[in-house]
Amino acid sequence: MDIDWALFARYAAPIATLFIGAALNRYLERRPKLISFLAHASAVAVQPPNGAAFNVHTHSIVVRNAGGKPATNVRLGHLVLPTFSVWPQVAYHVDQLPSGGAEIVFPSLVPGEQVTVNYLYSPPTLWSDVNTHTKSDEGFARIVTVLPTPQLSPWVARIAGFLMVLGGVTTAYVLVEIIRVLVRAYRGA
Repeated sequence: MDIDWALFARYAAPIATLFIGAALNRYLERRPKLISFLAHASAVAVQPPNGAAFNVHTHSIVVRNAGGKPATNVRLGHLVLPTFSVWPQVAYHVDQLPSGGAEIVFPSLVPGEQVTVNYLYSPPTLWSDVNTHTKSDEGFARIVTVLPTPQLSPWVARIAGFLMVLGGVTTAYVLVEIIRVLVRAYRGA
């Protein structure tokens, strides 16, 4: 059986273009992209003068709109809402939930805006007992695991990107050549 590659390409190219265009549109479309991560969690031993030593726990949650449109009614859910502060100072309010928890509500986070919520509490409460969810009217935030890593210089990042693209093109070329060899072998058999 002979394969007419010209006919195949004539029909495959528009279909592949459709899928590539849809993927690019989804990737590049302007929408809010809410991300959230735990910046730090720590405990500090406090020794007041003339008093018994005790621990104070603290952690920070960072919420960022990495998208192209404002995220509205951004909500940070809590099982227990300890003493907290918001940096930078932006408008927010606290809603008490019927189940006993609370939500810190930011009316809007514009594209690129980032807020940090710092919590302060004492044992037996732990950071995992405080926060429950981060969401907005547009959906849930993507929770990111943050690992401290050294940043590459821009020229190293560009070279690495170039090498990745070159590797992808080379891999595609090798796959096409393997398919061509297999087709020739099949025709000859």
